[in-house]
Amino acid sequence: MSVPSGDETKQPSIALRPPDEATVEGIIEDIEDLEQARSEPENQDVRVPLWKRLGPGLITGIADDDPSGIGTYSVAGSQFGLGLLWLVLFSLPLMIAVQEMCGRIAVMTGKGLTTVIKEFYPRWILWGAVILLATANVINIWADLNVMAASTHMLFGGSTVLWLTGITAIIIALQVFVPYKHYVRFLKWIALALLSYVVTALLPAVHNDWAKIGHALVTPHWSKDPVFILTVVGFLGTTISPYLFFWQAGETIEEEVAEGETVEPGSRLTRVKESELRLVRTDTVVGMAASQSVCFFIMICTAATLHTHGITHIDTARDAAQALKPLGSFAYWLFTLGIVGAGLLAIPTLGGSAAYAIAEASGWKYGLYRRFQRARGFYLSISAMILVAYLLNFVHAVSPVKGLLYSAVLNGIAAPPLIIMLLLICNNARIVKQRRNGAWANFFGGIAAILMTVAVVLMLWGLMAGKM
Repeated sequence: MSVPSGDETKQPSIALRPPDEATVEGIIEDIEDLEQARSEPENQDVRVPLWKRLGPGLITGIADDDPSGIGTYSVAGSQFGLGLLWLVLFSLPLMIAVQEMCGRIAVMTGKGLTTVIKEFYPRWILWGAVILLATANVINIWADLNVMAASTHMLFGGSTVLWLTGITAIIIALQVFVPYKHYVRFLKWIALALLSYVVTALLPAVHNDWAKIGHALVTPHWSKDPVFILTVVGFLGTTISPYLFFWQAGETIEEEVAEGETVEPGSRLTRVKESELRLVRTDTVVGMAASQSVCFFIMICTAATLHTHGITHIDTARDAAQALKPLGSFAYWLFTLGIVGAGLLAIPTLGGSAAYAIAEASGWKYGLYRRFQRARGFYLSISAMILVAYLLNFVHAVSPVKGLLYSAVLNGIAAPPLIIMLLLICNNARIVKQRRNGAWANFFGGIAAILMTVAVVLMLWGLMAGKM
């Protein structure tokens, strides 16, 4: 028997091609983006005050009071007085349950909602959810841009089209070139102009009957009036909005990146800690309570200053600003600052939430912590939705405030199937492991889906019967 020589026993060599320069640069940029994202103090550090550790839930709550919300709550207060005030308190546990599910899904899976749907459910459900979300968000952005331009025109004059174009360009530029977490800090101070509703409502000259307000807050009231039902759908749609579901999940992933828990969505480096889930719950409760507090004061303010004086229909920014008239000559300034500040906060949220969904469904890189060249599809999706919404303003003229209400109604129609999807995910042990919904989460989540579905059915019946 012949013995193989040394050369014959050698394994064939495999030529390894070194990565090209573009690949190396991309890896370096990804590392730099991660380092930049992690430059902030860790939110999970117990030595950091609680208010500094609050993040996605609080920002989601602030974004919930977008121009669409301000307009819808103003319409509700001016048209029906205190008749819809009970919805403020009634919807609070519903929105907490829904948003907590979104945050918990993200923490337990390390993935956004769309990625979870993509992995566990049929493609028609995946793309149905993405299309539903993107459509509702574009209409919402359209309405927000519309009223922002109308408000600045009311204050400064000039061309509404120029204001609309300028605001749109600024929002896209900020979204693409400035990390959201940086400029959101400054915009939150502008949005504090919404506290003017609190000040107005507390002025002695407004003559609020607090006993009556307390009774309206805890006493449900219903009417067969089709416009009443339409406003209920809008109220629920702007309070429990689909874009907030995807936004909170996406921002929770961004927080995990910032805290070093993961380097990519779905690739968590550490085990989920109980403290993280507690923080999600606390963050959500604080954010939703803050959102509903603003809603409460907008409604009692407009009820006291508009409804009681016979102003029950508001179509323009000037009409809506009349609610702050007791503050004197600053009323229009405060209204405009509140609307513009809320819009600059909310439109990136609207665009970003849909872009998370589109990028996850398409398998693209995504994340607001990434620079543009590392997540082109993600940022282009945001820009495209804002541009489409901008162009819709030239298709058909709709009164700014009514546009806000209609966009809220569309959110109310889109929300129920997505809430049902959340309930299915959060009761699936394959997805959330041992952190499935408890009885209260299922109860309040189910009530949210049922109530919104019934309200939408009644509204559509009224439309088909020609009663609206």
